[in-house]
Amino acid sequence: MEEITTYDQALAFIHGRTRFKKIPTLKRMRLFLERLGNPQEGLNMIHITGTNGKGSTVAMTRDILGASGLRVGTFTSPFITRYNERMAIDGQPISDEDLTRIANRVAKVATVLDQELTEGGPTEFEIGTAIMFCYMNEQRPDLVILEVGIGGKWDSTNVIEAPLVTAITTVGYDHMRYLGDTYEQIASHKAGIIKEGAPLVIGHLPTSAREVVAQVAKAHHAKLYELGTDFDAPNVTPHALYPTVSYSGLGLHRAQFKLGLAGDYQVANAAVAITVSQLALAALGLPVLAKDVRRGLEESAWPARMEVVNDEPLMILDGAHNLPGVQALVQTIKDDFFDRQVYLEVAILADKQYELMLGELASLANVHLLVTHFAGPAASRPSADLGLAVKELATRYPVEYVPNWQLGIARLAQEAQGDDVIIITGSLYFVSEVRQFLLD
Repeated sequence: MEEITTYDQALAFIHGRTRFKKIPTLKRMRLFLERLGNPQEGLNMIHITGTNGKGSTVAMTRDILGASGLRVGTFTSPFITRYNERMAIDGQPISDEDLTRIANRVAKVATVLDQELTEGGPTEFEIGTAIMFCYMNEQRPDLVILEVGIGGKWDSTNVIEAPLVTAITTVGYDHMRYLGDTYEQIASHKAGIIKEGAPLVIGHLPTSAREVVAQVAKAHHAKLYELGTDFDAPNVTPHALYPTVSYSGLGLHRAQFKLGLAGDYQVANAAVAITVSQLALAALGLPVLAKDVRRGLEESAWPARMEVVNDEPLMILDGAHNLPGVQALVQTIKDDFFDRQVYLEVAILADKQYELMLGELASLANVHLLVTHFAGPAASRPSADLGLAVKELATRYPVEYVPNWQLGIARLAQEAQGDDVIIITGSLYFVSEVRQFLLD
């Protein structure tokens, strides 16, 4: 193959790979990394999965550990503005030069595997994971936090053997085509990241999902730390956009921390992040200081998760991209904006449960709903036709349909008063487009 010498060539190579194979396996990924010299070995790692909340939990864990004096690498998905965001150290994305150089090295191995393997070489996500491991191996941060892409058991990140800590934030209905359509099936995929002897932290899970996870943890001698049982962090500032939690668990007792991330659903994520951070620090023989936890949580930021981009009227971007995510957003609106008029602009991918998601949003008496359309991340994943979906939707206020989302934002900006709230939501891909449009 030709040498990859430019950033655009690197991105074309990465995104030009197939996304999925017919039969899930980690053998291909392990062989791929072996040919690259096993760059994943010798790194301290934390592994986090969950239907929702894993990205925010990664961010808060990163910032707590960073405030504790550690240099922290992260691997996340999807990216919001640029691909480089997916692999970062202390929040700084990989440079274009490093990405290009490592992509060239990885591409040479992938091309050989394309010829050797009957099912073909690595997928797009496997390529990204390999580039990340090579980058982290070069940079040698104190810790690397890996966010699972989909599921856990067959995710390309699941080649690691001895993480310091693993975590499952939530289990809900999403990616059912790949993970199954029951809580038990989905939980079994997420429980695939549990490793022998590595402590496991879990958020609030449905009972049937928790039972699956607990069984796997027991079989792997992984000590289980469960939100509401082994640690807790109630919100002590109800109706505040930025919650303050009172955390008790492990070495901390009734320690109050204000969150830099907005939304009630971040309370449980913060509780998991604090617990994961304490366990990771303990594994490294380092102390846990409440002042470091406090600073990390206050300074934590994660784009497109209840992100405030304008103050008056209040405009928020929230990448609620599945039914559980929308249900969490609905609860935040009920708790924090019950006394205000809320204008929602919504676009959803066609492969999501968009009718149920719209039904949740339309159930709120103070919500004005505007549905729209966006291009979608690929031709195979288009935006849903919400104009048709809302025709039989029962709402207090008439639903508006504007096919051009930029015009939709302009319309809401005209309609909303100074003390109203505008929320853009429905898909992380959609919200990332809006974010670039508003903040560039």
